[in-house]
Amino acid sequence: MNAPDKDNKGYQMKRTRGRPPESLVRQRIIDILFAHGPLHGYALSAIYDDIFPPASRRLIYYHLKKGVELGEIELKEIATQSGDYSWGKAAERVYYTMGKSAHPRILKRVKNYKKQKKP
Repeated sequence: MNAPDKDNKGYQMKRTRGRPPESLVRQRIIDILFAHGPLHGYALSAIYDDIFPPASRRLIYYHLKKGVELGEIELKEIATQSGDYSWGKAAERVYYTMGKSAHPRILKRVKNYKKQKKP
């Protein structure tokens, strides 16, 4: 059996397995959803890249999926938008909103971005 680790202050810390459930990227996504309301993944990713250091779309979509699993983010609707796309005649947009387990923070950067982008 593994012995507990000791941190710098001499307190014993219990070693846990796996990744921590918290994520800075997911928290920032929740903050954006709090300020802007329901958004689809691509729009949310564009806003994220404007406000915070850029993250790949793959990372954003991973955290959206993980947030849905944890109850921090909810699927609001899945809308089909018709048009002439390279892959066909329709695109599917999945809209996300804050979940019941979300704890949004009120960040000045996100609020200022919202005011700045409104006409």
